[in-house]
Amino acid sequence: MAALGWLTPRRRSATARSVLAGEAAAEAARKTSQQLADSPDAGEAEPMRPTFPVAGDDRAAAFFDLDNTVMQGAAIFHFGRGLYKRKFFQRRELARFAWQQTWFRLAGVEDPDHMQDVRESALSIVKGHRVSELMSIGEEIYDEYMADRIWPGTRALAQAHLDAGQKVWLVTAAPVETATIIARRLGLTGALGTVAESVDGVYTGKLVGEPLHGPAKAEAVRALAAAEGLDLTRCAAYSDSHNDIPMLSLVGHPYAINPDTKLRKHAREREWRLRDYRTGRKAAKVGIPAAAGVGALAGGTAAAVALHRRRR
Repeated sequence: MAALGWLTPRRRSATARSVLAGEAAAEAARKTSQQLADSPDAGEAEPMRPTFPVAGDDRAAAFFDLDNTVMQGAAIFHFGRGLYKRKFFQRRELARFAWQQTWFRLAGVEDPDHMQDVRESALSIVKGHRVSELMSIGEEIYDEYMADRIWPGTRALAQAHLDAGQKVWLVTAAPVETATIIARRLGLTGALGTVAESVDGVYTGKLVGEPLHGPAKAEAVRALAAAEGLDLTRCAAYSDSHNDIPMLSLVGHPYAINPDTKLRKHAREREWRLRDYRTGRKAAKVGIPAAAGVGALAGGTAAAVALHRRRR
């Protein structure tokens, strides 16, 4: 993705960087949406259909968070696994990714500082590589690590909007290239994601604005809605995280999907709709698949032990 006036955090306030990141994501999403429309690759969906959305309302659209809403776990972690398999980085970076994913799955929430660390790790890995190369690899990684982690229930909700003739967008802090691949595979309209700076098709290791997280997601949705002529009061948004309350609050139909504790409380207070596709009582409390949390912890511990032995 070409640079769109990237400025360092020292020169812009946090709010200004959120606006810049949101506008960059909206522009990138609109450029790729037509390509996705020309080559849909939708997966199977559950037969469940909600009473909403309203068919034929072309001024409405749906915005879906990705991590733990559409897909179990963090997309950037699965992408990192695929890059490690292709020898993009060493074992110590893999251990770091494993620990980051373990923390994410067990905590069930997105800490901004923690997620920023994940993004910086990914940027350092892809710096100097061509955008086309990472896109090609991303297609393979989706098949290897992501396809089987799509929540069927959330997929059905997205399909309901598509069947009603509405556009459906992913909105995620994951790289826009990765998000676009996932959107295309699911037959969605497009994706709003973090835009990494590139020059002549090569990643520079910098971002345009900041990661598309928290307030930046809301800015991206607002910018895209203005460009597409959408009425946000008729739109829907779906997320698992309280960090996405700004985005959820923008629309007339907010949904809490597999919500963390703070979002569940917030949603109940405002009578937002809730959906939980996880199993087990523990999952409802901490925001993770009950069995998957144990597996993630075991994987992270194994990686840490392997790293310790290697150093000794």
